[in-house]
Amino acid sequence: MWKDFKEFAFKGNVLDLAVAVVIGAAFGKIVSSLVENIITPLIGILVGGIDFTGLKLTVGKAEVTYGIFLQHVFDFLIIAFAIFMVLRLLTKLKREKEEEVVEEPEEELNVQEELLREIRDLLKEQKSN
Repeated sequence: MWKDFKEFAFKGNVLDLAVAVVIGAAFGKIVSSLVENIITPLIGILVGGIDFTGLKLTVGKAEVTYGIFLQHVFDFLIIAFAIFMVLRLLTKLKREKEEEVVEEPEEELNVQEELLREIRDLLKEQKSN
C-alpha cells in the first residue's frame, strides 16, 4: 500500500497540481489586494463613495446583511475578470511563441516517391477529364 501511495503522490501530475495550488493561492492574495486596495477605492470614487457592505435589512431581531453579499459578488466578478485577462495574455504569448517556431522544411522525396506523386497527379487529371 505504501508503494502505491508513493507512486500516486510523487507522480508528475500530482506535483504539478500542488505547485498550481500554491501559486494559485499566492495569485489569489495578489488579486484580492488589487481588488481591496486599488480597484474598489477607485470605483468608490467614480460612483461617489458607495459602499455595499453597509446595506442591510432588519426584520424583527434578524439582520440580513445583503450588502456584504453584494460586495463579495462584486469582488468575485473583478477577480474572475483579472484571472481571465492574465490567462488571455498567457495564451496570446504562447500562441506567438508557437508561431515563432520555424516550420520544418519539407523532406526531400526520393526518386520513387516523386514518381509515385507524378503518377497520382496524372491519374487525378484523367479522372477529372
